[in-house]
Amino acid sequence: MSGPLAEVLDGQRQADLRKAARALLKQPLLTADGPYADEFKLVRRHTAELREWFERNVGWALRTDADAARLRKTPGTLTDATHPAREAARSALPFTRRRYVLLCLALAALERGESQVALGRLAEQVVLAAADPALVAAGITFTLERRDERLDLAAVVRLLLRLGVLRRVAGDEDAYVSGSGDVLYDVRRRVLAGMPASLRGPSLVEAEGFEERLAEMTAPTVLDSDELRFRALRWKLTRILLDDPVLYYDDLTDDELAYLTRQRGFITARINELTGLVPETRAEGIAMVDPLDDLTDARMPEQGTHGHITLLLAQHLARADGPVDPAELAVRVRELAVEHGGFWSKSAREPGAEPELVEQALARLVALGLAERTGGGVVPRPALARYAVGEPVVTAPGRTRRSATTEQPAHPAHSAQPVHPAQPVQDER
Repeated sequence: MSGPLAEVLDGQRQADLRKAARALLKQPLLTADGPYADEFKLVRRHTAELREWFERNVGWALRTDADAARLRKTPGTLTDATHPAREAARSALPFTRRRYVLLCLALAALERGESQVALGRLAEQVVLAAADPALVAAGITFTLERRDERLDLAAVVRLLLRLGVLRRVAGDEDAYVSGSGDVLYDVRRRVLAGMPASLRGPSLVEAEGFEERLAEMTAPTVLDSDELRFRALRWKLTRILLDDPVLYYDDLTDDELAYLTRQRGFITARINELTGLVPETRAEGIAMVDPLDDLTDARMPEQGTHGHITLLLAQHLARADGPVDPAELAVRVRELAVEHGGFWSKSAREPGAEPELVEQALARLVALGLAERTGGGVVPRPALARYAVGEPVVTAPGRTRRSATTEQPAHPAHSAQPVHPAQPVQDER
């Protein structure tokens, strides 16, 4: 087939393939009846092409069946803890160390259990597993005697519900937490089987240290040839560009930087072809900008009180010459409250709220690669210059404007939002 109709059909195929790939990057576990059911159908339709691309370019395996599609992702940066699991909405509290342990124990119990399970029964099995001497020695205890422990288990279950591992049949988690009821779930065993993403089972890992165990769980085959070493470099760099807000050249080894220098055009073109992400290359690094603005879990700027405070502190940090103490930032928030507090939520204007507001802002800035914490304080990273606003410049009698930086490094997130001086936004609460 040729001509206009063929072009239309080919364009639709490419659009469907891109939509499927983006869905997998955003939600690596898709189910047939979940919130991405339409995208799941596209993944099933284009499984062969998607599997070939991911295996060749990032070393990620794609498994699909009638119930679920699972992209087994390995991050380019193994020790990045700035994008934790959350119970539900983006504003929900991040998972703690104990919640991650409970998640693993719950998955193990579900794997050994029946096709249905009550939350109370699951809790009993988790308590038994948590009594393992190795966990106790590591400081992990779980007895269900305290309400916060039941809240942690409920958060784990809600995550499994959102992922499609469990399906609620009757009951409510809040009733279980309060001790007034129980919950019954169907266990979707095919989806459960797709949860592990490591290349090597944890029981086969012999290393003791945390970072060493992560490396061993994700290590590829022995790199005994130049071809395999170059492939490993390509995989890592492509993973970083797909997953991280910014790839900084200073964070790379000499071998990684040399390979990226030679292959940058090829790698970024392949990513753009599949996902639509557009490379933005600066002197300090590369970011893949998302014109559709939906492949990020943290945005900058963002509306609301916390988004406004974060943007104002970003502008303050962008002008810093060195490390800034968080206490100094708290003082700055108190000063900003005088000017902008009328647009902030009531809780943000209360005395003593400044340290928590600073902590929330810094968590977002660090997660976006805009700042880093050091022993000496908070240090701005090059991409933060995008948010710098200069001092007022007199342009005419009685009129001023603010000068923005002219040299802007890579955008800190997969987002194509315009960057502008901070403007107060009325908080929605």
